[in-house]
Amino acid sequence: MEFERLKLFIDIAQAKSVSRGALENEISQSAASQHLHDIEGQLGVTLLDRSSRPLIVTEAGKLYLQMCRDILRSRDDFNLALEKLKSEVEGTVRVASIYSVGLSEMSQLEEEFSRRYPQARLEVEYLRPEKVYEAVVTDRADLGLMSYPESNKDVTVLPWREEEMVVAASPYHELASKLEVQPVDLEGLDFVAFDEDLPIRKDIDRFLREHHVQVNVRFHFDNLQMIKEAVAHGEGVSIMPARIMEEEIRQGRLVPIPIAKLELYRPVGIVHRKKKRFHRAGQAFLDLLREPPGAWTAALSEN
Repeated sequence: MEFERLKLFIDIAQAKSVSRGALENEISQSAASQHLHDIEGQLGVTLLDRSSRPLIVTEAGKLYLQMCRDILRSRDDFNLALEKLKSEVEGTVRVASIYSVGLSEMSQLEEEFSRRYPQARLEVEYLRPEKVYEAVVTDRADLGLMSYPESNKDVTVLPWREEEMVVAASPYHELASKLEVQPVDLEGLDFVAFDEDLPIRKDIDRFLREHHVQVNVRFHFDNLQMIKEAVAHGEGVSIMPARIMEEEIRQGRLVPIPIAKLELYRPVGIVHRKKKRFHRAGQAFLDLLREPPGAWTAALSEN
């Protein structure tokens, strides 16, 4: 049964006029009359008493009218439910991230993503930078988060943020009371470094070299948490992004000291396989990452 014909009968019955119902549905009066004749023939009853003006809906017509309304209402409910289903973001987004993006920040991202899209799920794996590339290229991850990203024939890089680098020290270190440090203040100090093969280590070494500063590297790690722990225990100072020290600063275990005439930032980017076609959930998470700074954290604090 065509929905348009159901609506036609409803309009005729409500207007109590075949001509008005026909006009409402943009068909001729003769076509509307033929439709009524066909329906009444199929049902074997009279739906409208045409002997009176305006027309009167018969008892059989009232039953048919209610059925038409019920069917169209169910159709509308179905369409609404279907549109909602189509608009829902569901599925799993696989993210490969370097360790230093921060567990706390990723936890907040996951919370906000879940709040917006309860049918979707976020899976995060923490890896070394070269493994992030590998996961993205082999499609084991939809997105990668990493510092000092470089695009190549397989990978596209989307800039994400520039992170201010500071000197990290124990609250008991001689530098801890300074409002800022000059590069020369680091001369000869014990230093906790990143592993030599990491881009951040190369960038920090370049910075120290350009300022003719030599430090005493006592330890080096590929794990940011180990670096923070070593610094907190007084094994030396380090240089790292301020934002990844937030929890230790809050706890009073580390002190961030700005570098005078700051020239050192850590670039962090979003990487994905070239020509990657994101499913709805993947695109939604990418859009969340690229929102203006503080937009989604503000939403979290309001809930």
